[in-house]
Amino acid sequence: MEEPFVYAAVDISSLPKLRKANTLFYDQKNHASDLLTILSQGGVNTVRLRIWVSPETVDSSFEEVKSFSKELRNIGMKVWITVHYSDTWADPGSQQLPQGWKDLAYEDLLFKVNEYTKRIVREIAPDIIQIGNEINNGFLFPYGGIYNNQEQFLTLLSAGVKAVREVSESCKIMIHVAGTSQADWFFNVIKNIDYDMIGISYYPKWHGGNLENLEVSLNQLSQKFGKDILIAETSYPFTLGWNDWTNNVMGDNEALILPEYPASEQGQLKFFQEIKEIVLRTNRGRGFCYWGAELVAFGGVESTNGSPWENQALFDFNGKILPVISVFKRE
Repeated sequence: MEEPFVYAAVDISSLPKLRKANTLFYDQKNHASDLLTILSQGGVNTVRLRIWVSPETVDSSFEEVKSFSKELRNIGMKVWITVHYSDTWADPGSQQLPQGWKDLAYEDLLFKVNEYTKRIVREIAPDIIQIGNEINNGFLFPYGGIYNNQEQFLTLLSAGVKAVREVSESCKIMIHVAGTSQADWFFNVIKNIDYDMIGISYYPKWHGGNLENLEVSLNQLSQKFGKDILIAETSYPFTLGWNDWTNNVMGDNEALILPEYPASEQGQLKFFQEIKEIVLRTNRGRGFCYWGAELVAFGGVESTNGSPWENQALFDFNGKILPVISVFKRE
């Protein structure tokens, strides 16, 4: 029996922006190389990209994501699209309706979600599509709040799901939440939705540092709901230092670091290796995704609008690939 495919993924949604800044990346031999080449040779087989409806710039726009996805497919990568259904970042605390959709009646919004999702599947043809990003509290606020408009939330979610099914038989549908603390309740709410995969964001800073609890939760979710499960986002710092003047999400607060995984190159490697092993031990565990792999200090060392993530990227402050890349290799 053929073993199931394991998605060894990175989210590098900002790479087009970094390319415009002429950001340089280096392989393990310190040779300048294309980031995609370095990652592919390191074992990455899937790239996750966010898509925004009408962003202020071209970043994560439909056309940029469509073009980037074509490039990825041409080098053999699988494409995983996370649809934010917003013009900007969507997460549990913010699920802003796209500006151009704000005056739509609810019935028209359902139609818009269906048509927009169909266009993504037809023109980008992702291998995996997320209907929303970290939708613990719902999406497309105020219409799709899970607590105050649960039926509307379910109908909007179903509109996106049905759009995928109408266009593609092969595209996997993922429903994605942040953390596991309320995941059982959430996936019970959507138990009648037709989807294929559960996606979980796991960052110790926000979701707790007990990896044993994470493993228990992943197993319980996959078994109870009968779905494949992936860590859709994770990362870990290789230092608490910084390489530009942009405040980092993981600053110099030692309290945010798991004691057994120091903020070092080896600590980052050890943490991500454990994430991989947890997923592979999990019932129907199908993969993992490192978020912000590309986010080095692309604006220069004095930039105040550069990277808030350069100490969590997969590349060091000189742009060289870190030892953590070894985790992506299929064992």
